[in-house]
Amino acid sequence: MAKSISQPFSRPPLERMMRFHNLIKEESFPNCSKLAQEFEVTVRTVMRDLDFMRDRLNLPIEFNTQRNGFFYTEPVEQFPQVPFSEAEIFALLVAHKAVAQYRGTPFEQPLALAFKRLTGQLDSSAKYSLNNLDEALSFRPFAPEDNDLDTYEVLTRALKERRVVKFQYRNLDADKAQTRLVHPYHLACVDNHWYLFAFDVKRQAMRTFALPRLKSPEITTERFTIPKKFNLSEHLKGSLTVFKGEDDYEVVVDFDSWGADLIRGRKWHASQEITELPHRQLRLRLRLNSIEEAERWVLSWGAHATVVRPQALANRLRETAKSLQARYQP
Repeated sequence: MAKSISQPFSRPPLERMMRFHNLIKEESFPNCSKLAQEFEVTVRTVMRDLDFMRDRLNLPIEFNTQRNGFFYTEPVEQFPQVPFSEAEIFALLVAHKAVAQYRGTPFEQPLALAFKRLTGQLDSSAKYSLNNLDEALSFRPFAPEDNDLDTYEVLTRALKERRVVKFQYRNLDADKAQTRLVHPYHLACVDNHWYLFAFDVKRQAMRTFALPRLKSPEITTERFTIPKKFNLSEHLKGSLTVFKGEDDYEVVVDFDSWGADLIRGRKWHASQEITELPHRQLRLRLRLNSIEEAERWVLSWGAHATVVRPQALANRLRETAKSLQARYQP
């Protein structure tokens, strides 16, 4: 029995149509049943592909009853360009602009080449739309990092080959770097900063390493296996960004009308609950595991945020306020 196109292993329509095109060019007279069996989809799905090729791509396809298959009534040199919708052109431009976030990494050149290859398939009207939008959209990463390309290349190779890595790493506010031996699990760009998530062999625990403070990485000959239970989203479930604590806090913060306008409409955390308050103010509830990270985030809002709970967070902010007041006393 043929499987539905909605199944996750069904091949995309363009791939099926390209296969259909090549079989016709080879004069093998393919039919819908043959393609449906090859791609594990229904005959009706193949017929829709065929209609698209004939009606939208203007391919001269006819059916030969004697050969029980399709053929071209006139020569077709190459498969025509698939038309792009305005939404697809906009998505393509967003992807291109997002490359700015990967400058100085091994991903920059492949992404730029992929964009060039994709835009080469656009027709003249699509290229015109793309050019008109180019100046109207941009990404401007805040305080982008100075990235060491060699470090990225070593780490990405270690990730691909599942090899243990040794490097020098300096913790925040530490004077000296320490030697770390880790199993690299994941490399991620979070809030415009790059981090390596890895299992620290000596500490027998997961650790997060900021790439600017990671130096002299070396790939060892030892291999490792990533546990099946590892999931980055689950690992950072209680984090606002990448800092992972061991506690569990219900963080409740009230925002004035100015802060509320900036809070609304954004997904700050998977656990967030927003309650509207009088005078266009609001209350935000989060479930976090690091009080230090929560403190830094609340401080970034200045006088526009007021901690309701936990009391431990309010106490930390009060002590920080005293320290700042003493520092700026006239």
